[in-house]
Amino acid sequence: MTEPQLDHLVYAVPDLAAGVAEFAERTGITPVRGGSHPGGTANYLIRFGSSSYLEIIGPDPEAGVRPRAFGLETLTEPRLAAWAVRPGDIDKAVRLARERGHDPGDVQPLSRRTPAGELLEWRLTRREDPAEVRPVPFLIDWGGTRHPADSDLPLAGLISFSAAHPDPDALQRDLAALGVRLDVAAGPEPSLRAVIGTPRGHVTLR
Repeated sequence: MTEPQLDHLVYAVPDLAAGVAEFAERTGITPVRGGSHPGGTANYLIRFGSSSYLEIIGPDPEAGVRPRAFGLETLTEPRLAAWAVRPGDIDKAVRLARERGHDPGDVQPLSRRTPAGELLEWRLTRREDPAEVRPVPFLIDWGGTRHPADSDLPLAGLISFSAAHPDPDALQRDLAALGVRLDVAAGPEPSLRAVIGTPRGHVTLR
């Protein structure tokens, strides 16, 4: 599906409590609270295995602000907005991508605490991108932190993951610059599509 390894999918929702409840109703899987991030977002998680997961992210109800991340500032309905891959060496991956014509952004540190108080720290690439859906993944490196999927999260199966784009060749060039493989079809606008296996059958997230 992807190379480097898929890390997680980002499912953005305008209201976190409502989005999690709707997801649970559709799938029969109740996501687990991950925690709050600096900047006004919070998340809930399920895992696809021991090394990849789905992040449901929305405005942190305790923060009182409307964050810009993943289009949440203007988001009105849930959307599969972005995804992350985990290279073996994030700094080298950024350097190679720039040499190949795609700038994934600078590598920046982030962190959050779990509800149990565990500090999670990671580094990821960030770039200014006003697009509602980002079919080119960002890069992430968990360093010495235990991966979120390596825990007792509810489990679902990732059946398929793909993208659509008005210019599939251009998207494939950016993906290739990152060393990433993904099925891409022609479509009227950039979009991501994941089919997950759940107790209530296959559920499609877009």
